[in-house]
Amino acid sequence: MTNYELIKSECSKYQAKLIVVTKLQDPENILKLYNLGHRYFAENKAQLLTQKKDLLPNNIEWHMIGHLQKNKVKSIISFIANIQSVDSFELALEINKQAQKINRIIPILLQIKISSDESKYGFEINGLMDSLKTDPWHLLENIEIKGVMGIGSLVTDRQITRKEFRQLKNNLDKINRMTNYKLSLTEISMGMSGDYQIALEEGSTMIRVGTLVFADLT
Repeated sequence: MTNYELIKSECSKYQAKLIVVTKLQDPENILKLYNLGHRYFAENKAQLLTQKKDLLPNNIEWHMIGHLQKNKVKSIISFIANIQSVDSFELALEINKQAQKINRIIPILLQIKISSDESKYGFEINGLMDSLKTDPWHLLENIEIKGVMGIGSLVTDRQITRKEFRQLKNNLDKINRMTNYKLSLTEISMGMSGDYQIALEEGSTMIRVGTLVFADLT
């Protein structure tokens, strides 16, 4: 059994979606998975996303998972299936503005910082709660907030990873309990090559795996 088949099987058990990260992969490798029937792929840079999208079949569902600058939104807005890395109200505002121009509603995830790594992006949960209470998110009719996304710390201690993933699930529940701005978030994107099994156990609905999937493709 290949890594891809194994991970797909694990996802099926938990009714989760495997998003294959194409970072550092050429179109030929991506096509191998496409030809196996896989359709969900992700990139962490807008420029690479547009380049790969143009070289690959147009029925691929592309997810943006890296930090997105506001000036790059326009380049991906026509085809992106989900922007998982929304880390500010200002970015959501820009996505809404560009989506409005082409009459699309863009699914997004709110990226929450669960790692102690200072270089990681994402809302601090208290800042996000304040923003949801005070910023006019309800006016952004061309985005649909589907859930939350988080990146675990690069640590060998599995208990730290589990605690961070559990925290993200608690964050989603906390947002859903808000009374002033009613949201029914269902998606939790967490888990990568090194920790996806823990993520699935802790309630992930989407895992983002790249290296491991491509490691034994022939």
